[in-house]
Amino acid sequence: MSLDIYHPLGRTGLRVSRLALGTMTFGPEYGWGCDEATSRAMFDRYIDAGGNFIDTADVYTGGTSERWLGQFIREAKLRDRVVLATKYTHNVANKARDPNAAGNGRKNLIRALEASLTRLGTDYIDLYYLHTWDQLTPVEEVVGTLDNLVRQGKLRHYALSDVPAWYAARAKTLAECRGLEAPCALQLEYSLVERGIEYEFSAMGQELNMGIVAWSPLASGLLSGKYKADTPAAEQNAGRLRTTAQVATPALSKFKPRNWEVVAALEAVAQELGRPMAQVAINWVANRPAVSSVLLGATQLAQLEQTLPALDFELPPELEAKLDLAGQLPPIFPYAFIDTMAPRMHGGAKIEEKPPRYGQRLAQRHGGWR
Repeated sequence: MSLDIYHPLGRTGLRVSRLALGTMTFGPEYGWGCDEATSRAMFDRYIDAGGNFIDTADVYTGGTSERWLGQFIREAKLRDRVVLATKYTHNVANKARDPNAAGNGRKNLIRALEASLTRLGTDYIDLYYLHTWDQLTPVEEVVGTLDNLVRQGKLRHYALSDVPAWYAARAKTLAECRGLEAPCALQLEYSLVERGIEYEFSAMGQELNMGIVAWSPLASGLLSGKYKADTPAAEQNAGRLRTTAQVATPALSKFKPRNWEVVAALEAVAQELGRPMAQVAINWVANRPAVSSVLLGATQLAQLEQTLPALDFELPPELEAKLDLAGQLPPIFPYAFIDTMAPRMHGGAKIEEKPPRYGQRLAQRHGGWR
């Protein structure tokens, strides 16, 4: 199984599984999560399959995810083996009228880290994410604080999640210019129906050696096949997507005409391969440029079992091309304009440069690691 093939995360010596275990479902607080016994069973199964990259956040299920995960790791005596990632930004304490109980600033960053260390029962975090850009805190404050925490030994590495590309590039460049620890990775939503990161982040990840960790590769379950185009949103099968649809939050809605076209294309490719739709969708994301790892989330052990073999096959080029075309992004400025100007910039010669596939970039071996 492909979980026991490890690769460096960005430009670091940290080796992680290309499929990571996401634990946002560990806890019943959201209404679509799972109980402790199911959470433990999924944790054990992932570890048994050779996985070592586990992701949580202080805000997940009100802190339950971190507490349970810390307990599972401690009881299994696996702290040195696992690469443990968590995040900060949001007001997990629900402190009304306290502007410093959330955000990216130094005060909240240190408060949040100490609270996560306590819940997880550990004295260090392997990968610490800024969870969401707060549009306020100077990047110098964020980078300087995280660098200091690495030097203190409380963090091994840090990364950025859900930030603009310009912000990530500024943080990386600023850190390198000042001799500080730099962000090594980006956690971003990426799936066949959410491909916005392709405009900026894929090229940036390759250029700046920042690995992309993709979240929601199944678009909150839309690409698993359990949702149907001819069924009203409120009547869809129980799950996270139905819950968000009932809240009627446009930014979270995945029930869109364009997305159903992508689902139909995915279903056709999956049938041709004889593979579940979920495996094909995850495989496609994992092999995109700059992607280092893909988060697997589940509420049932059977769901995790279905996705674990997602990298045990290769998508034939012609079928991959069908999926590429189904969710292809429209050309935008300045890239569309630059493409039209290419002949004038290359003396009339045709220049073609294709980014190497993941496996070609990381073909080197590291002792027992592949």
